[in-house]
Amino acid sequence: MVAETYTKADEIQIKGSQIFSPVRQKWLPLTPEERVRQEYLKILIQEYDYRLDQIDEERDVTGRGGAQARADFVIWRTTQDKLDQKSPFIIVECKSDNVAIKAKDYAQGENYARHANAPFFVTHNSRETKYWRIKKDKMPGYIEEIENIPHADASEKEIEELLSKLRVFREKEFADLLHQCHNVIRNREKKDPAAAFDEIAKILFIKVWVERELRKRQKRKNLFSVEFLDEQLGDTPLDDLFQKTKQDYAADNIFDDGDRINLKPATGREIVRLLEKYNLSDTSEDIKGVAFERFLGRTFRGEIGQFFTPRSIVEFMVHMVDPKEGDLICDPASGSGGFLIRAFEIVREKILSDADREYNEYKAKIETGSTLTDAEKAKRLHDKYEEIQREIDQRREGSRLWKLSNRCIYGTDANDRMARTSKMNMIMHGDGHGGVHHHDGFLNVNGIFEGRFDIVLTNPPFGANVEPSDRVLESDVTVSPAAERRYLQEYGELYRDSQARVRAAINKPIASIFKLPKSPESKIKTEILYIERCLDLLKPGGRMGIVLPEGVLNNPSLSYVREFVENRAFLRAVVSLPPEAFFSSGASVKASLLFLQKFR
Repeated sequence: MVAETYTKADEIQIKGSQIFSPVRQKWLPLTPEERVRQEYLKILIQEYDYRLDQIDEERDVTGRGGAQARADFVIWRTTQDKLDQKSPFIIVECKSDNVAIKAKDYAQGENYARHANAPFFVTHNSRETKYWRIKKDKMPGYIEEIENIPHADASEKEIEELLSKLRVFREKEFADLLHQCHNVIRNREKKDPAAAFDEIAKILFIKVWVERELRKRQKRKNLFSVEFLDEQLGDTPLDDLFQKTKQDYAADNIFDDGDRINLKPATGREIVRLLEKYNLSDTSEDIKGVAFERFLGRTFRGEIGQFFTPRSIVEFMVHMVDPKEGDLICDPASGSGGFLIRAFEIVREKILSDADREYNEYKAKIETGSTLTDAEKAKRLHDKYEEIQREIDQRREGSRLWKLSNRCIYGTDANDRMARTSKMNMIMHGDGHGGVHHHDGFLNVNGIFEGRFDIVLTNPPFGANVEPSDRVLESDVTVSPAAERRYLQEYGELYRDSQARVRAAINKPIASIFKLPKSPESKIKTEILYIERCLDLLKPGGRMGIVLPEGVLNNPSLSYVREFVENRAFLRAVVSLPPEAFFSSGASVKASLLFLQKFR
């Protein structure tokens, strides 16, 4: 007799090319779809405490009786409800897909839930899990995403609370929580908004690191908790965790060696108390990312002179340049990282969709016109699926997603706080932060140099001047010996030549490196210099999108800038934005979007 609960991950029973179904009490062909299903059954039993006698598998819920009209799992509120054939509680639909779950792709789950009169349904695949509520007073197709499904022993009150917690509420909840933490620091420590944000960033890094370590080591005790802090013997337990976190992120140069938690122990304890119940590991990347961006907007808007590109403009610009797998993408004035994050997300989704396409084509080939036995088909499908999964494992060096995360996304910002913020923002959205650096975007360093990029997207700072007194310093072009070796190994003579050009300008005005300034000793607007810089960064044929003040495009005195651009690139589009486009970000400027493609 098979036990009713799993206690370890390896208790999913696999024998050769078969996997055991505890619900159906039978061995089944080990297809990728079946493995995903049985792994989710383990979650239902281990984490939600549902019993096998509350669950049916491959259950016909439509009355049609066809093999294509069966729910993966049907879960009842109680065992007695199942015996009495009452309406089920939850319908679960599993797939082996890797792409992000969208409601329209999982209409089947909704149909099953409506047929069975179930209030909840779950959509689960190889990448993520989403939870939905059925609105019985609405037409089919109207569903609402919620934050979770009820635990097996949830009370009626807890179920009602869960039904009210929509996904959008969760985004707002997290953003409000971060803002609450920010206010605690400002009020108790009397820090300015920027300094308070720095402390929040450090503590969030601690939380991300702790959760990752606990998951990796399969430990249940939460180290990011007031209870853990109170058990420590030292005077600065939160800073002790921060120092360990710094060591883990040392290669990313996010924090300086001397950085520490600059909070009184009681303040740090209160921040941990507010954050400890919120599990970032179990929160989807889009929720974390949107919430973090909301927090950034509320914290920085106008207060420290930082303005963020609205998401709608970022979305439009990234789709206009159409990033693809293998494209090298750069933002030389990356700010909070909005362009890089969205480009990363779009390319990641394309890679995952392509992986699913490859598997489904192979599956169709195996299942049609094949003389293989069911066991042979299952083995070939399983082997192909595992091969594809290895290629999209972001942790495996050399995989498609590893290359995207570590070798395709580059950004830099002259403001140390913004560079750190960009890295944090990217981690919240699923990574790609390793190519972001604190550095002057006009200078070659850290793999950002001329002729290298397929795509450049940026919203450079407006209105300021690059002065003759702004000079190239030795410290601006110095990297660690280890980084120097890595860049030379990766980029070869291109990197050596790019560094030689900048080193030749040491102690000279930054403007002397460029052609647009009328003389090396004249000042020039930063946005004009960024036009030349972005064109220089592009490969021949590379695509570019840049936000510019409208005067650059229609001011007669700047005709030489427009002529410079026309001699170097195809003008693909100019989009004039309404004056209020940046109001939500705290800026009032009439801007346009310029899209170019560099001559081959």
